[in-house]
Amino acid sequence: MQENNSFRIPSSEYPRIVIVGGGFAGVQMAKKFANKKVQVVLFDRHNYHTFQPLLYQVATAGLEPDAIAGPLRKLLENSKNIFFRMATVTLVDQEQNAVLTDKGTLEYDYLIIACGSKTNFFGNSDKFQKAFPLKQIPQALDLRSHILQNFEQAVLTSDSEKVKRLLNIVIVGGGPTGVEVAGALGELKKHVLPNDYPDLDLDKMNIYLVEGMSGLLGGMSDFANQRAQKYLKKFDVHVMLNTLVKSFDGNQVVFNNDETLETTTLVWAAGVMGNIINGLPDESVFKSRYKVDEFNKILNTDNIYAVGDIAYMEEKDFPKGHPMLAPVAMQQGENLAKNLLSLVNNPDKALKPFKYFDKGSMATIGRNKAVVDLPNNLHFGGFFAWFVWMFVHLVSIIGFRSKLVVLTNWIWNYFTYDRGTRLIIRPFLPLQKIQTEKDKS
Repeated sequence: MQENNSFRIPSSEYPRIVIVGGGFAGVQMAKKFANKKVQVVLFDRHNYHTFQPLLYQVATAGLEPDAIAGPLRKLLENSKNIFFRMATVTLVDQEQNAVLTDKGTLEYDYLIIACGSKTNFFGNSDKFQKAFPLKQIPQALDLRSHILQNFEQAVLTSDSEKVKRLLNIVIVGGGPTGVEVAGALGELKKHVLPNDYPDLDLDKMNIYLVEGMSGLLGGMSDFANQRAQKYLKKFDVHVMLNTLVKSFDGNQVVFNNDETLETTTLVWAAGVMGNIINGLPDESVFKSRYKVDEFNKILNTDNIYAVGDIAYMEEKDFPKGHPMLAPVAMQQGENLAKNLLSLVNNPDKALKPFKYFDKGSMATIGRNKAVVDLPNNLHFGGFFAWFVWMFVHLVSIIGFRSKLVVLTNWIWNYFTYDRGTRLIIRPFLPLQKIQTEKDKS
């Protein structure tokens, strides 16, 4: 294959595999392809991998971004056959076997789409432009700065209604992310903020968790739902079930029953959708995910694959597709990498269909409180579940330094009831400007 001038990829005698996305699946595959007889080009719009399950802790001042993010080049530095390029893939050209990016065009022999998911506003993004999604590190930092700025502003005002509007926080979505954000904020309210703001009446701070279904943690057991509600109640979180949010203008939330709530903070954790790339047939897409066969090959294509959140695979145990979770992405990535290496080096060898091994689900709701669902209807909660949650997440973080930083922060937070990252280092200006303009009017 000839050298591509746009990306300075050297020529190679081996087939070129292009991976789009440096998430869980992309990194897992890169590790499997390392120093094998293939040339790999990894594209991502960021130069780092994010451990998204702990993103909420960055947003709630528990961790700094470098604790849950690692440079992709560092992860790949010992892999001489893998090249990282920071670019956004905008189009797939099936006829030319090439991807178009904002930096140029690159040909491939095999293409793997692993670009994950994005926030899903269910067709109402125009009504939630001032909401805070929680899918990326910049979004987590925006939310953190916004909340801290609101507290600093609340200290300076004697208007009780304005104080309520600044301190009220609404979280939309009762899945693991929503529950974990609510629990972390509840812990802040009880143990941290009273020391920071002794002259502020924190009874005016109300945390609302809004869920459209009749229970929390929709993919988990009823045990997990009941325990989560019990734990959230201890943190004074108001759980609103069977409730939808119609709109948010930056100062007021409107619910489906037309009731309203004054707040400047709405955290959107209500759902995600596949991050589709243009160029593939419409019939290959189902509900914003690529339809794939049991080998993760996208239907109606010959050499294009999809893994992780972006892949929709129906099987006996998952007739509506696999859940959009990190373990699914990592297992699919590992299986596909092995199959492609077999396809390249031993074409006569039968490929292995993907079978998801469900190790269970878990969610944490603050200090000493978590819920765990294991296969065979095993469920438990409380301190031991919280310890298991911490252990699983700690060993899953990529890089020894990140593991050490996270563990140190957790130990410090546990024994001191403190959050050492309550820093407004990147002021959130857009919402601050909106609030200032409202106060002037």
